[in-house]
Amino acid sequence: MKTNKSFTKRMKVTKNGKIVVRKPGLNHFNAKASRSSKMDKKRSSLFVMTNKSRARFLPNS
Repeated sequence: MKTNKSFTKRMKVTKNGKIVVRKPGLNHFNAKASRSSKMDKKRSSLFVMTNKSRARFLPNS
């Protein structure tokens, strides 16, 4: 089965095997946002995946 490359490129697997992604939809309309809220948007969050979808989307992990 082919890997979904566009989905795979949006995530990073850490050294311990955790999956880290950026929250979607935070690129535009940030001019009025405060500095602290902009920094909150840049932070990555952990992404929980089942083993079945992990095998499909991240074949090398």
